[in-house]
Amino acid sequence: MERALTVTFATSPDRYRHWTLHVDGAVATVTLRVDEHGGLVPGYELKMNSYDLGVDIELYDIVQRLRFEHPEVKAVVLTGGLERMFCAGANIRMLAQSTHAWKVNFCKFTNETRNGIEDATEHSGQTWIAALNGTAAGGGYELALACDQIVLVDDGSSAVSLPEVPLLGVLPGTGGLTRVVDKRHVRKDRADLFATKAEGFRGRTAVEWGLVDAAVPRHSFDDEVARRAGEAVAASTRPSDAKGVVLTPLERKDEADAITYPYLSARIDRANRLVEITVSGPADAPPADPAAQGAEYWPLAVTRALDDLILHLRTNELELGIWVLRAVGDPERVLAYDAQLREQAGDWFVNEVRHYYKRTLKRLDVTSRSLIAVIDPGTAFAGLLAELALAADRQYMLEGVYEDRDADAAPATLLLTPSNDGDYPMGNGLSRLESRFWGNDGDLAAVRARLGEPLDAAAAQELGLVTLALDDIDFEEELRIVLEERASLSPDALTGMEANHRFAGPETLETKIFGRLTAWQNWIFIRPNASGPDGALRRYGTGRKGDYDVERV
Repeated sequence: MERALTVTFATSPDRYRHWTLHVDGAVATVTLRVDEHGGLVPGYELKMNSYDLGVDIELYDIVQRLRFEHPEVKAVVLTGGLERMFCAGANIRMLAQSTHAWKVNFCKFTNETRNGIEDATEHSGQTWIAALNGTAAGGGYELALACDQIVLVDDGSSAVSLPEVPLLGVLPGTGGLTRVVDKRHVRKDRADLFATKAEGFRGRTAVEWGLVDAAVPRHSFDDEVARRAGEAVAASTRPSDAKGVVLTPLERKDEADAITYPYLSARIDRANRLVEITVSGPADAPPADPAAQGAEYWPLAVTRALDDLILHLRTNELELGIWVLRAVGDPERVLAYDAQLREQAGDWFVNEVRHYYKRTLKRLDVTSRSLIAVIDPGTAFAGLLAELALAADRQYMLEGVYEDRDADAAPATLLLTPSNDGDYPMGNGLSRLESRFWGNDGDLAAVRARLGEPLDAAAAQELGLVTLALDDIDFEEELRIVLEERASLSPDALTGMEANHRFAGPETLETKIFGRLTAWQNWIFIRPNASGPDGALRRYGTGRKGDYDVERV
């Protein structure tokens, strides 16, 4: 599939083609009824509630709106709108005709959306419950696995399955293998049998093995789901009387070589295959009531813009392999918002903003682009914005000022706060500081001792917070050489290298999904056993099995 369109990730309930959202007090019901003819690109029909990227873009929008626009919602029931079919998973025809890059970005986005569902259950008091009104196969079951509870209708035919290995020669691409053993604690021999049994398991066996939480006859199915939703509502600490914050449409201006938002800009240099991303600090002090400012609240506005930009560049600008990150503005105002986010963390809206920023930083962490932070005069890398510098693969800081053009400017400083020490953890469960100094406890302690202190270039380099600190004679030339060198290297090798370096320390469900699973799936996607002319993906539905190269490598 040649990419002939620019994908936009902006949508709203009045534009949904595949989902319906119904809110009844503290319980929301999200129903999947896919428009068969509503594929994002031509060439396939979305039969049996199968999905493509367009379906998942709508789901991501639902997850976000439930968290911000519906503070009264404490339980979310996810179900299917077709008879005896919850969801057949990712559309096979779509996968078979897609480019490698499209498949990879599709899987990455769907993984992030499902992680967002789990995050809502864990951190927002919105418990997601999968009400499987019929069969959940492949990505359909993986969608259910992202929920806190799974209830399967016990009608003698509805089953849960992960048929990718036996039928398609690929892996379940949205965390299924990992969640079965790491989240639902299915015994590994049973998980092995399950993942190679195309038809899956029904009723009692699915419950006994831990694949679902309950299998209920159809006549009592709705009552059981309602009971579980009621228990979730009773246990939630989410407010009942708060007013939601509407996620108004983003203000975004697109030009040939630039994308701009109110607090974010991206300048594209196609010749050098890079994009310069600049985040701007706030113009005013924090409001007394953040929720009253709504979507214009600076941390939320920045996060929404950054989220949209990451998704746009990742999907539509595949050759821009280097992202140069800058932050500009008044660091004192940034620090004022940083402090407010910590001090009012118990407020439902501030809590949502904090976790949204956390998830967006995680999206940056798993993006296959080289990230270079530039810290020079006028910088606002402080507090929550300093996380962007810490997320970068390298940091370059100017000692002093540019004598030939801005000698009166104040030298750049880097300022870290307690928010950089755990408020926005990575997928490995560590802060970016802990990941940076993994195994070097003395260095980490030295940085912690200087939280809240503006650090000039010499201090930042001594503490190990920047890669290089250079004076203005060498700074720009060194940076130019670094960027040119990076652009000359193999993108494939860089992707593998960066992904390994970014996640030091313990392995978690998230790092397994984005590291182990994604790496293997990417390799499998380009192997002839899956994607070749006689591979399983292309032969699916023809009655012929894939013609496999039987060497194990």
